[in-house]
Amino acid sequence: MTTPDYWGARTVRVEGGIRARSTRGAIGESWWSKRFLAVLESFALGTRLTRGRNYARAGQVLSLDIAPGTVRASVQGSRPRPYEVTIALAVFPDPAWAAIEQALAAEALGAAKLLAGELPPHVEDVCLAAGAPLFPARLADLAMRCSCPDQAVPCKHLAATFYLLAERFDADPFDILLWRGRARDALLAALRTIRAGSHVEALAEDEPEPSTAEMPSPIGTAGALANLPEPDVEIERFWLSPVPLTDPVPSHATERDLLLRQLPPPPPELGGAEALRRLRRWYRPRS
Repeated sequence: MTTPDYWGARTVRVEGGIRARSTRGAIGESWWSKRFLAVLESFALGTRLTRGRNYARAGQVLSLDIAPGTVRASVQGSRPRPYEVTIALAVFPDPAWAAIEQALAAEALGAAKLLAGELPPHVEDVCLAAGAPLFPARLADLAMRCSCPDQAVPCKHLAATFYLLAERFDADPFDILLWRGRARDALLAALRTIRAGSHVEALAEDEPEPSTAEMPSPIGTAGALANLPEPDVEIERFWLSPVPLTDPVPSHATERDLLLRQLPPPPPELGGAEALRRLRRWYRPRS
């Protein structure tokens, strides 16, 4: 079965493709997937994202794989052979990951959320403080390739991959971190090691070396715990974030004529490009 695509060619429909869970409206449920799509939409890609969303909901994406630095997908288009899609994003260097892990491990709530399979809300601030923004800051940060003949970047096949990628992030937020170079098991193991090491160091600094006379006799748990030193913990700061939390500031300023730049020029009977030029004057900021 085939249906016409945007350019009039017949898109080959497939069975068993990866179909977006969202059937209408916006795609993305978690704050991190919504943030990812908001970043893409801020790049003023116009109707290309919309066409890709239709592809994602139709199940045209046959496969989607995430690896450090690279997302690969196979998307069925109008030709018999599916198109191959690649989206590359730079992985964080090891020093940046070390700083990120230290900051996340030092904050109890953030570490707990990660261990529970969620991204803590301040993870963007933590990554930014380490000099490694979690999401792409500009379109040039994404190296996008598709084997289709469409010259537009992103094409609808790339756009469909982006939407299914956002849903994959919904299901497993660690895929975002994997794309940036750190797998779930490696990250969680690092957090546990850092937190365990910090706890042992704190006890070693506070507890004097016991003499034989001071060794507790085996009189049960209560007696053994009675001789342990009080941990040096500032209770009032225990739940505070390790980095200052501020009101979120939009990462991408959107110009007033964004909608006009996304839409194609009106047909000649409605004024064509000249009508679009005149409309833009109404969107300019007033002095």
